[in-house]
Amino acid sequence: MENPHTEIPVRAPAATSIDDTVLPFEVSALDLRGRLVRLGPLVDEILARHDYPVPVAKLLGEAVALTVLLGSALKFEGRFILQTQTDGPVRMLIVDYRSPGKVRACARYDAARVTAASESGKAGAGALLGHGHLAMTVDQGADMSRYQGLVALNGGSLEDVAHEYFRSSEQIPTRVRLAVAEEYTAGSRHTWRAGGIMLQFLPKAPERARVADLPPGDAPEGVAAHTIPEDEAWVEGRSLMNTVEDIELIDPALSSEQLVYRLFHERGVRVFRGIDVAAECSCSRPNVESMLKSFSEDDRDHMVENGIISVTCEFCSSTYRFAPEEVQESAGQETAAQDAAAQDKASGGA
Repeated sequence: MENPHTEIPVRAPAATSIDDTVLPFEVSALDLRGRLVRLGPLVDEILARHDYPVPVAKLLGEAVALTVLLGSALKFEGRFILQTQTDGPVRMLIVDYRSPGKVRACARYDAARVTAASESGKAGAGALLGHGHLAMTVDQGADMSRYQGLVALNGGSLEDVAHEYFRSSEQIPTRVRLAVAEEYTAGSRHTWRAGGIMLQFLPKAPERARVADLPPGDAPEGVAAHTIPEDEAWVEGRSLMNTVEDIELIDPALSSEQLVYRLFHERGVRVFRGIDVAAECSCSRPNVESMLKSFSEDDRDHMVENGIISVTCEFCSSTYRFAPEEVQESAGQETAAQDAAAQDKASGGA
């Protein structure tokens, strides 16, 4: 017969930090679940490929960390795509997460406006993004419908946008923290590091999961807004999240397990098997060739320079070169190629 007084063994948090992993965790006493991401070689490889200005690199690094936090929750083979489109100096960020754990990303920006923002001391995330929208797209494959959520960008940070998305679209109390920085080593060489943590309140009791109604927008003047007192467990969890410092999210000397233990050890925290992530682009020579064959002959002719058609992937900067005759398509095959290229574009390919 099992001894009822036998204590459940407790494993000490790992002392060694492991980069490019996502650590899911749970604080069952407070009905909290979360994920912690630590990125080293992955984010450094993505940012080093493009030689972005420092403010742009930091912003894209935050977007990568946020996308990995959200995309790693996918329970199926699919894609999670985060994309911004704004009027700010950084007019577009695109991060493409493909389960299980492949990431690619790029940014489009106005170099002169970024420089001006830096010189004026207004190169924060909100100022660089400006106004526009952020789209989060879940792609479950060719035979499944896509889901897309849109959030307005009004001069706030990516953390602010994530909070608004979960408040308005998912109605789940959520807190996100993101951090990106350069790490300098011997010889003045530097590498990029990024980290992020997300905490959500997911109580089992339906009455504890209630949240306040969103403002209707057309309520008569003077009508009181609908409010619901915050659950004490979420108040405690949110307060603990507010103590997380940037250095804790990116410090290679502090493991992910040590950090979540530091935050939640008084209540007890359980960690689950980590998820590995890596920088990997989905472009390939066959994909680019198929795309070029889908263009009209006139379009291809305008792409020829010095007798060669050259295509550079915006994500990984790989360049593919073709002789014009390599990408000629017969009239009978052209329609099939166009359909294939359209499907690839719809899924974010090449």
